[in-house]
Amino acid sequence: MLRAQNNNQLPQVEPEHYFRPRYFSRGRWISWWHQINEIVNLMPSSILEIGIGAGVVAYCLRKMGFKITTMDIDERLGPDVVGSVLTVPHSDNAFDLVAAFQVLEHIPYEDFPKALREIHRVTRRYAVLSLPDCIRVYRFGVQIPKVGDFKILIPLPRLRAPIHRFDGEHYWEIGKAGYPLRRVLEDIERSGFQVIKCYRVFEMPYHRFFVLVKGEQK
Repeated sequence: MLRAQNNNQLPQVEPEHYFRPRYFSRGRWISWWHQINEIVNLMPSSILEIGIGAGVVAYCLRKMGFKITTMDIDERLGPDVVGSVLTVPHSDNAFDLVAAFQVLEHIPYEDFPKALREIHRVTRRYAVLSLPDCIRVYRFGVQIPKVGDFKILIPLPRLRAPIHRFDGEHYWEIGKAGYPLRRVLEDIERSGFQVIKCYRVFEMPYHRFFVLVKGEQK
């Protein structure tokens, strides 16, 4: 196991957090499916997963034959590398794809651009991210014979965005005051990525996905 400087970041939860029955919700399983599906569709030759959680994604990808390296600040979770997204201990262009699911909200937003630049530095081609999106939605779905499923998320407008208060884990969330989706997308593009996809999971709209391709930093 490789250990690297972690910029004084400390684990926010105990390892048991990821293995409690309520953690394995239906929505989370569907989010894991999206994580795996987006990666598989890109067919990367090598993967770095930052923030391993319960280890479900890495386990499945390895069983499917993908070469994946895991990294986390908490060595108790058993990652291949102990380190921080702010100082990734790998060389430039080391991986074909870098993934970070429900990770970057655990650092202050002022560090978000730095984390994006590190991901941009380490990946050769792609990045797949997910971030919490607190904007309320109605879910509408219907199955149409001979056509298939039709699903749509209808945003519920608020007079004003709620103020985010640090809860011991999340420093910010999309849709909270000061953190509109527009700002997040601008920072992603400024870091040198082009956004291929941006969507919320129908069964877990709290998870917003970003599929990115590497370009030049602005």
